[in-house]
Amino acid sequence: MTVFIRPLTESDYVPLAQLGNNKKIQDNLRDAFPHPYTLDDAKQFIEHCASEHPTQTFAIVYNNQFVGIIGFLSKSDIYRKTAEIGYWIGEPFWGLGIASSALQLATQYGFNELELVRIQTGVMEHNTSSIRVLEKAGYSFECIFEKSILKNDLILDEYRFSKINPQYK
Repeated sequence: MTVFIRPLTESDYVPLAQLGNNKKIQDNLRDAFPHPYTLDDAKQFIEHCASEHPTQTFAIVYNNQFVGIIGFLSKSDIYRKTAEIGYWIGEPFWGLGIASSALQLATQYGFNELELVRIQTGVMEHNTSSIRVLEKAGYSFECIFEKSILKNDLILDEYRFSKINPQYK
């Protein structure tokens, strides 16, 4: 299995729109990720990502095919050495270990290139697949933020995970 991450390009417009236009994906992401997900949404997102310096959002590529997105949301002020990581994989590629591989690659990038000390994320309580991805990639479970998410008119718990740069352990 060949998985790598790379900056997004214009060639990703169509597969991003096709794979992203899936309610099952949107159900596990923040509301800023629209449904339906259109070609215009994909173009705007990729154009926005092109302005990142350094790059913080990447295409996930499996066997030379775009399959999803992974990226960082940097924190600021006293949290400037921390970032939140988020990711999604298109449904036809679920269960192949792609997300764990991409998460490991992005984590190394975050530690080595972005010089992060801590990478963290939150997962909705029902997203057991993403919890397994995080555990497989060496992220540690920290806590549950009880009833902290409102998604699709449901109040949900958020499971929080993190990984610390080994340089700081």
